[in-house]
Amino acid sequence: MSSTVPSDAEDAFLLNATESDILPAVRFDLAEPLASAPAEDLAAILLPLVDRGSIVVCRYIPWTAPDGAAGHQPGPAIPRQELPAVLAAPEEWEYPDDFTWMGRLTLVLAERYRRHVTPPGCPGG
Repeated sequence: MSSTVPSDAEDAFLLNATESDILPAVRFDLAEPLASAPAEDLAAILLPLVDRGSIVVCRYIPWTAPDGAAGHQPGPAIPRQELPAVLAAPEEWEYPDDFTWMGRLTLVLAERYRRHVTPPGCPGG
């Protein structure tokens, strides 16, 4: 892992990856003008974080809790070669009108990165 301190914009993406939220939520953690920037500007910040092994981009998939309740969880990582096209879609950066998260993009801290930022004794630490 690089010892370079992440920029404020990178921090926003890293924070989003810890929050179990959908991708559009990152806009709330970004300052203007990035908070309302087009998809290609935001992808230009996210993709290097993926390349450095800090963040994984996934889609939410169905999950069933032990009590039988239906829910969702991050699915498999989207292959890196597919990410530029996926992230270029403006709708991926906006909340869905129906508030359904199934199939929506989410960011997850990569296992390698999670080991460096999770305090001992906490889940994942």
